[in-house]
Formats: sequence, structure tokens, C-alpha cells
Amino acid sequence: MDKKILDNNTKVVDWIKHHANVTPGKLATIDIASKRNYTYGEMNDRIGRLASFMKSLGVKQGDRVGFYAPNSTDILDIIFACWRIGAITLALNYRLTAEELTYQLTDADTKTLFFDTEFSETVTKIRKTAQVDNWIDLDGLGGESSFERGITNSPKTEEMIEQEFDDQCMLMYSSGTTGKPKGVIITHGMMFYSAINGISLSKASSDSVSLASMPIFHIGGLNVSCCPVLRLGATTVVLRNFDPEIVLDLINDQELGIDSLFNVPAAYNALRQHPKNKTTDFSRIVSAIAGAESVPTPLIEWWYDRGLIIQEGYGLTESAASSILLPKEYVPDLAGSAGKPLMYTDIRVVNQSGENAQINSSGEIWLKGPTITPGYWRNDKATAKSFVDGWFKTGDIGKIDENGFVYIEERIDDMYVSGGENIYPAEVENVLYELEEIKEVAVIGVEDNKWGSVGCAIIVLKSDSGISKNKVIQHCEKKLANFKLPKHIIFIDNLPRSATGKVLKYVLRKNYQKIEQGKK
Repeated sequence: MDKKILDNNTKVVDWIKHHANVTPGKLATIDIASKRNYTYGEMNDRIGRLASFMKSLGVKQGDRVGFYAPNSTDILDIIFACWRIGAITLALNYRLTAEELTYQLTDADTKTLFFDTEFSETVTKIRKTAQVDNWIDLDGLGGESSFERGITNSPKTEEMIEQEFDDQCMLMYSSGTTGKPKGVIITHGMMFYSAINGISLSKASSDSVSLASMPIFHIGGLNVSCCPVLRLGATTVVLRNFDPEIVLDLINDQELGIDSLFNVPAAYNALRQHPKNKTTDFSRIVSAIAGAESVPTPLIEWWYDRGLIIQEGYGLTESAASSILLPKEYVPDLAGSAGKPLMYTDIRVVNQSGENAQINSSGEIWLKGPTITPGYWRNDKATAKSFVDGWFKTGDIGKIDENGFVYIEERIDDMYVSGGENIYPAEVENVLYELEEIKEVAVIGVEDNKWGSVGCAIIVLKSDSGISKNKVIQHCEKKLANFKLPKHIIFIDNLPRSATGKVLKYVLRKNYQKIEQGKK
């Protein structure tokens, strides 16, 4: 990170303690599944006691503390308790397999893991191989747990340990083109600037009521739906898992007063298709942001006619979810644009010669600013590869028009997005290559009515080998999270290649992009 951007002597402020001192009775969090509501005073008390509980377990400044759970206000308590004692929060995707989780826990050298009892079976498998000192169960539905007993029986840690903006506070893993996940280092400075970067364009205030229905283990779910709101002293409503009917009911609840939304396009599509949207009042929604992938123009226009203005945005884990956002006044006229750079984000579009691309010409998107990661966890090679003179190379292709609006066009490394989850074909291909019957394989993303995109594995078998599509899927199910499984399996004789031997995935996408839904 460019040190000139940040003052390394800037001290980290405890947001929750501040609001507990100023507005202790203000509602901080509402947990829909467990029906638990906490004021800032109550949340501060829980965080202080949880911080002491972790210290009693031996957690020290700089230690990694993981959470493996569906959405609940407990996760927010864990994050801010870690920050109070200087620990680093490890966000784990609960959709991953035991093998994938074990890799991340081990690579992060995790000290303590908080896990929801819903995943006890998977945790039993993980404990056989992952070297974690403390395994603490919690029940996000509000039941008895070691987590709650630890809070109840611990004194309160009042003061945050002194930290600076360039100190690491979180670790999130993002899959890479080699198939191995990379740990993205997230600092306090990144969280601070991310929280304030888009406030003006999203119209957030201390009176906001934000619905967190996307997974909080994702940077978007945390840094769009939760952290900006908590920094402002407003209210976050936490939904355990996205459910279109429940979301529509919550929006319609006048007493609850939800006015801010963040969803992936597939979720907005699910809300559109649910019959309850016809009787849902969207007039209170001040901010409806969409991220993770480009939003189809017809979807934006449909919601605009319904009275909901969807603002497309662009961000990555490496930018703390905060980079570009389309102002409301340009919807729907500029549907398809991700908008303009936010206040603390600089952007370049760079051509293959390493120079700034011309107006409306495609190139790789480079980012710079205080929301950008300083690098990857214990991976100097990946860090060096991702930066040029302080600019972060996103790996995404885009362009900037004559008015400064940014358009995201495609992923350099053929990544596709399924239901808001980033899928990297190399990871799936590596698993498929474990089958000895497979000679060659290429995985691409193809259109899907429900998820936006799903995986299609195009396979060349070895001569005289026989393998069924079901066997291929069964093998993948043992190795990959469900959302990574290829929905379509296609056997062909040869993969198209260039003169240099590179598989021409653009040819495959052209040939197989519109596979008939429901068929393989």
C-alpha cells in the first residue's frame, strides 16, 4: 500500500464503545432468526466480555480467530471483540467442504475457531486434521452454547488495545487462478475508509436501518450491509440466510423500517420472481445496492418501474468491497455501468502495453487508495505479481467512457459468478484432473436462469476409458463446495486450442453458453 496515502500514526477508534458512550440506548443490531435485539450499550457489554473470554483462552494481539457460522449478530460481536484485543478475524465461508476449510485454518495458523452447532458434523471432520487450540461452539438461534456461557461468566474488557490503521484486523480467503486460495490481508485503515467511501452516494445516516441478508463472511455482506451502518451508530438487521419471502416481509414491516439493501443480482431476481413483491412497499428504501457481478439491464429497468432504484457497484475483497458505485440519478439511463470511483479510490484502465487505455477502450482495471490490501497472507510471490508501482491489478477487464463512467466487461482469468459466489475454473479443473479417466478438461461459466451462471465442465476422455457423468459429479462433491460443482458435464473429442496450445475458452463459451436449462 502507498504509505503516502495513510498516516501510520492514525489510531484505531472503537466504534461500538463510542456509540455506547454517546447513544447507549440506540438499537445497534436486530437478529431475525433468534429474535435478539441489542442496543449499543448492550452490544458494547457483550463485546467487552467476549474480549475477556478470548484472552482467557490465550488469544493475543495478532492471533487469528475464525468464525464458521451462518449470519447472526454473534459474528459482529466476534469481529469487534477481536479488534478490541488486537486479534485478527478469519472469515470462513460456511459453504466450503471440510477439506477446503482445513486448508484455510491451517494456512492462517488459526488460534481459536467459533463455530455454529449447525455445522458440528463438519467440524468433527476438521478437528482431525486442523491444528486449532480452541474450538468454541455457538448457537446463532439464541440457544445455550459455550460462546454464551463464556460471555456471561467473563468480566468486561473496556479499553481497545492501541492499534494503527496499517495493522491487520481481518483475513479473508479468495480463490486464485492456480486453484489455491489466497488470504487477503485487511487492515483497520481499509475498514475505516471502506465504511466512509460510499456513505454519500448510498445516503446512509445514523437513522439508517440496513438489512444484512447476504453472507457476512463475504466482504460485501460485511462492508456494505454492516460496518458502514455500525460506524454511523445506525441499526443493522441480520438475516440468517437469504430467503426472498422473508426479505419481502421484512421490507414490508413498517415498524422495523428497513431502508437499505445490498444483494447480488441473483437475489434481486429471486425477489422479482416472488409473488409477494406485488404487495411489498418499497417506498422507504433509500439505498438498494447490487454487487459481485454486473446487473442485467432488464433487471434494473424492471425494478425501476417497480419503484426500486438499484445502484450497481464494483469492489473486491482486495479493495474491502469499496471501489466504484453508480449514483442513483443515473439509473436506469446508465444501466450496465458500475458507476464512478468512490472518494478514496483511484482507478486506471491499462492496456497490454502497460499504458492508460484510450477512452472507451478495454483494458485491465487497476486500483489505488487506502481501501486496497497491502498484500496476500504469507504469499510474497502473489503480492508482487498483483502490484505495479502501488497500483493493484484487479484481473478484471473494463473501460471508462468520455464522462468517467466505468464499465466492467469480463474477467481476465475466466472467473464466473454463480449466485454471488466467485468461481475460479482452475480450482474445479484441478479436482477433475484427479480422475484418471480424464485426459483434458476445461471449465467455463454458462448462463443459468436461477443463479446467473453455473459451471460447465467440458471433458476429453482418455481412449477406451468409460466414466459416467454421475461419477464425475460424485467425485467433485467430495472435494468441492456445492456452489462450485459443475451443473453441466459435456464430453467431446478435442478441446479447441491456439497455435501455442492454449485452450480457447472463448470458443467454448461461444459454443456452449446457452445450454438448454435443465439438460447436461
